Amino acid sequence: MDEVEAEVVLFTDGACSGNPGPGGWAFILRHPGSGRETKDSGAERDTTNNRMELTAVVMGLSLLKRPTVVELVTDSKYVGTGLSEWLPRWKQQGWKRKENGRLVPIKNEDLWRDLDRLAGSHRIRFSYVAGHSGHPENEECDRLAVEAYKQLQRGAGMT
Repeated sequence: MDEVEAEVVLFTDGACSGNPGPGGWAFILRHPGSGRETKDSGAERDTTNNRMELTAVVMGLSLLKRPTVVELVTDSKYVGTGLSEWLPRWKQQGWKRKENGRLVPIKNEDLWRDLDRLAGSHRIRFSYVAGHSGHPENEECDRLAVEAYKQLQRGAGMT
């Protein structure tokens, strides 16, 4: 897919205060051709960092209305490796993974199924960026995700 230019770039991040704990997700969806950009974020009271990373990607991809060439830029190796390597095997094994020689349910199956359904409509190229390394969109997604869960904590009287 490297020879095909991305139609949109999806930057994502998830954040958690404790793992599990209150968490947030955020994405920036950019259409380079038009310069249009959409940002969104949200939070959950009791979640994990991996769930928030997955949620950010699912929420961003869900905005696309037609098959699209997407560059997914994230600091989550869990999402990137899961999408490019683990997912086909999990599906073959009935949404299970091997652990100590036996098949066990995968974690976050609901979100992986959503991501699989959405990814099936698009051509996705995964680009890894190191978190907290000064990458502008990754830093912005992190800020939005952290703000989302902090706002949830303030609204619920959590500390």
